[in-house]
Amino acid sequence: MPLSRRALLTTTGAATLFAALPTNAQAHAHPRAPRNTIRQIPLQGAVNVRDLGGYVTYDGGRVRHGLAYRGDHLAKLTAADLATLAGLGLGTVVDLRIPLEVSYDGADRLPAGAVPVARPITDNGLFGRLTAAIGSRDPVRQEEMLGGGRAAAFMSDVYRTFVTDAANRAAFAQTLRDLADPRRGPLLLHCTSGKDRTGWTGYLLLTLLGVPAAAARADYLASNTIRAAYDAKVREGLRQGGFMQNPDLIVPLQEVRPEYLDTALDQVRASYGSLLRYYSAGLGLEFRDVVALRERLVLDA
Repeated sequence: MPLSRRALLTTTGAATLFAALPTNAQAHAHPRAPRNTIRQIPLQGAVNVRDLGGYVTYDGGRVRHGLAYRGDHLAKLTAADLATLAGLGLGTVVDLRIPLEVSYDGADRLPAGAVPVARPITDNGLFGRLTAAIGSRDPVRQEEMLGGGRAAAFMSDVYRTFVTDAANRAAFAQTLRDLADPRRGPLLLHCTSGKDRTGWTGYLLLTLLGVPAAAARADYLASNTIRAAYDAKVREGLRQGGFMQNPDLIVPLQEVRPEYLDTALDQVRASYGSLLRYYSAGLGLEFRDVVALRERLVLDA
């Protein structure tokens, strides 16, 4: 029988809830994900903004729509986009970009009432590496920096820092606590492309809410489909602009890949033994934080 939110407050409910959190074996398994519709928010100035609601949990609940959103940066929103976001009633927008990214793309444009929160999570030098390679216009240097599997290896290093870096862990944890706080209102979290730092946060949130790992993984990987046309246009622009002879070198930096997520999960296992220990010892989340998340974001069956 599915647990009610009241039952989650009992000792038995606590044990059942934490038992439902995915083990490392479950997190690495790749069964067919349950069918869930990705609720993309159509915008002109951002391509990867979506509602995290709608996913079904292990106990038959469903993640509420309209409270948790994920996205890419909002610096280039149009007036029509601002009207669309205003309709979402956003209370908080958490920006995970580092200052270098903000200075390059610009600060977010937000509708009235949305409170911006700067919470930078290091990209391990990814943005600087990418802009340096492109800005050099030197195909030999670009190949040396990004070719031969080096770009993909660098991305894996970025994902390891999601687990090993204490400041990163603190930022992920506080964002999850903010999502549990009704005073924050509907919350949108984002980075530059809305796929790596945002993707890991989304994966953590969904698994904490009791969404099966396969569905959480599918949400993470959906960035590839959503961003494909835009990213291809970026590569073509780099080619036509004379910045890169082989813009496909940046494909590993534009994509999310199962092996990137698995790198972070492998690091979780190496550092903490399990996702549960990462949530508790790594992120410092307490049971009451998980209960608050589910109280607010999961609609019981």
